[in-house]
Amino acid sequence: MTNKVDFQQFRERAIALRRDGKSRREIKEITGVTSNRMLDDALRGVPPEPAVLRPRAKDDLHARARELRASGHTYVEIAAELGISKSSVSLWVRDMPRPGRLSYEEGRKRNAEAVSAYWHLRREARRQAVQEAAVAEVGELNEREILIAGAIAYWCEGTKSKLHSRGEQVAFINSDPQLIRFFLRFLDAIGVAPERLVCRVYIHESADVVGAQQFWREVTGLPADQFKRPTLKRHNPKTIRKNTGSDYHGCLVVRVRSSSELRRQIEGWASAAMSAGARSDIPDGLPEATAG
Repeated sequence: MTNKVDFQQFRERAIALRRDGKSRREIKEITGVTSNRMLDDALRGVPPEPAVLRPRAKDDLHARARELRASGHTYVEIAAELGISKSSVSLWVRDMPRPGRLSYEEGRKRNAEAVSAYWHLRREARRQAVQEAAVAEVGELNEREILIAGAIAYWCEGTKSKLHSRGEQVAFINSDPQLIRFFLRFLDAIGVAPERLVCRVYIHESADVVGAQQFWREVTGLPADQFKRPTLKRHNPKTIRKNTGSDYHGCLVVRVRSSSELRRQIEGWASAAMSAGARSDIPDGLPEATAG
């Protein structure tokens, strides 16, 4: 654009794009203009649309910091609560009156609790970030990957044939709803119809047995007539149990009717998957006496 006519045309188009909600970067990409100075001249006197303006990221934190200060929190506590630096807290609330002074021991205790809470939040954020990155790395599984993962899961949590117990039926037990759902997805991938499944809840007699039955029916999506009577574990008052509360639903056993041939197939798939990654100095095969 070397003359006034070209610039006027560019200005008119840039203003139209700006009023259409486009950002400066988008306007440059659409028009092909790379000069920031030319874009500045074209948009002079034309304010950006509200949708283009990015809100100040720390406005909410600023307001929350002042709320906490007004309720008597220290700089250390506010910084830990909001995950910001102590210097930012000082800058935002230094015009506010100081809260009543605490005793030395009380001050140390509150600051230690605040610092502990801060690092707990940092660890949780890091844990979540690592987990989300791992989920993205795996992505969607194809049918073959589901078959391999399902066979390995069964080898870990399913019944297997042993020298002292020749089990022939496919039976998978676990207390984790996600793992149960995955096992059902695995069965679907290998062609097992839902009608062939029979479930049974194993749970302490002191727990909410009826609620647990309903919970596992919702997890599996199977009708009530495919659930057998729950197996109850006798309550021992001397035992200090950790698996209590509203989130305790016992374990679920999922069995497949007429599945002796299928169980042998699954163990074969598991054997192949484990052999593929096994060290050469470890004997091959699945020893019956130790499988379990």
